Amino acid sequence: MNKNIIDYKNIYYPPGGILMWILIFLELVTFGIALVFLVLNSKENPELFYQSRLALNTTFGALNTIFLLTSGFFMATTVHQFKQNNSVKAALFLKITMLGGFLFLILKSVEYYLKINAGYTLGYNSFFTFYWLLTGFHVIHVLVGLVILLFMYNGIRKETTVLEDVEASAAFWHMCDLIWLLLFPILYLIL
Repeated sequence: MNKNIIDYKNIYYPPGGILMWILIFLELVTFGIALVFLVLNSKENPELFYQSRLALNTTFGALNTIFLLTSGFFMATTVHQFKQNNSVKAALFLKITMLGGFLFLILKSVEYYLKINAGYTLGYNSFFTFYWLLTGFHVIHVLVGLVILLFMYNGIRKETTVLEDVEASAAFWHMCDLIWLLLFPILYLIL
């Protein structure tokens, strides 16, 4: 095949399919709008947002960032191994990917538990309303992502999964990474 010819399939059918990328775009826009409103609200009462941010555990947030980024690396490795027709390694790296997601959820649960016990609930103040809504919505995405990855894992083991499905699950998982990379600095470090 002539390398000067453009492969239009790659343009119109990105990894994971165009519908997955539309979903990712809409999710990122939704989180982006919420973050804009968070920043605008923080300008109205900067002291409240600053003091509230200090109640967050930046070590937990940083560890969760490491869990998700490491998990994202292993998801990319899973896709690479799947493309190499190495189902055994793809399944192994996908298990490591899911482990990172589970570690994220465990640590986030501990953080939620500590916040609730300290009285920092959804209605405590406007900062914590944003905190709970944004991080809770993100946790839902991680949970959905883990369910998708479990299906992919079973499909890879049974050799019934196709590349487009693996790429779509990877795109969704990387979206979870990206959303956390937006939430962590804004909620835990900047405001």
